[in-house]
Amino acid sequence: MDVHHVLLYALMHVLKYTEKKNKRKIMADEIVLMKGNEAIAHAAIRCGCDGYFGYPITPQSEILETLALEKPWETTGMVVVQAESELASINMIYGGGATGKKVMTSSSSPGVALMQEGITYMACAEIPGVIVNVQRGGPGLGTIQPSQADYFQSTRGGGNGDYYTIVLAPSSVQEMADFTELAFDLAFKYRMPVIILSDGAVGQMMEKVILPSYKPRRTEEEIARECPWAASGCKGRKNNIITSLFLDPNVMENVNMRLQKKYDVIRSSEVRFEETQTEDADYLIVAFGSAARISMKTIEMCRKEGIKIGMIRPITLWPFPSKKIGELSKKMKAIFSIEINAGQMVEDIKLSVEGKCPVYHYGRMGGIVPTPEEVMEEIKNKI
Repeated sequence: MDVHHVLLYALMHVLKYTEKKNKRKIMADEIVLMKGNEAIAHAAIRCGCDGYFGYPITPQSEILETLALEKPWETTGMVVVQAESELASINMIYGGGATGKKVMTSSSSPGVALMQEGITYMACAEIPGVIVNVQRGGPGLGTIQPSQADYFQSTRGGGNGDYYTIVLAPSSVQEMADFTELAFDLAFKYRMPVIILSDGAVGQMMEKVILPSYKPRRTEEEIARECPWAASGCKGRKNNIITSLFLDPNVMENVNMRLQKKYDVIRSSEVRFEETQTEDADYLIVAFGSAARISMKTIEMCRKEGIKIGMIRPITLWPFPSKKIGELSKKMKAIFSIEINAGQMVEDIKLSVEGKCPVYHYGRMGGIVPTPEEVMEEIKNKI
């Protein structure tokens, strides 16, 4: 038997083991080992998702693959469709969300770029939905390695018009699972698209995770009661119109004013962040996602050398924790924005600080992830 036959034989056994492992029913509160992408798929099934419409692209394809293996249409009734493109996916989300259904899609950076037209339509028509972006290096088709270069795209509204999406940034496999249900809750609470902005590192890494308990999908009666705005059939009521087209400029302005009031409410009530060792800190790191995990090690190394440094990890990239960072900046000698990009979140940090202390950026691009040692060296060079 030559080496090719040996490798093929080994691969067949791995695939058989993987299939058996994925088919085993995972009980509530059971600790399991899985990838971040897999955790999102399992969490979607468990939180009562009605439909997933996606298209494969590295490094997020395991979400669709896991859903295909789990076959939720045979258990919960959840629909899983591999669409012909990202454009088709986002329009399916528009349609499903317009009927009050819990629907989601996932992709990676260039794929999400293709979805921007549909996302801005959803924002204006006030349609709930969840979009998962497992970022990869860019611009363009780029690379399949991890990146955080879609920060601007996600937090500034990547399509046309004055709108925002709530952006959640998980930094662990557990948060990939937890934020899936949270994203649906926020999407329906505020009737808007919610983005889970992950990256290739968090999506591909394997960690232990406790999956949420199963929630049944809502009945048509529950949807009618909870979503009176939905286009779910107008028997016994006036028909609902779901649209993002308003030709009268006065009407269009009123729509915009309503959206801006909603965004103000979100800014005041939905900011989420994690604070680490800031009580005695002279310096502050601000980092999200996998960059925050790297920065945690940097903090440990710096403190061993007597450098008092802490961290704010934004969990919501929009709304951004501007108030907290602004307050901390009053006592900091410098703030460091650690990102896997050319420097995007650093602009929000500077706006938050308002010149109270110096703000520096350090990051790597093109899919290269900085090491804790590199980050510490950059900090030591600046202080």
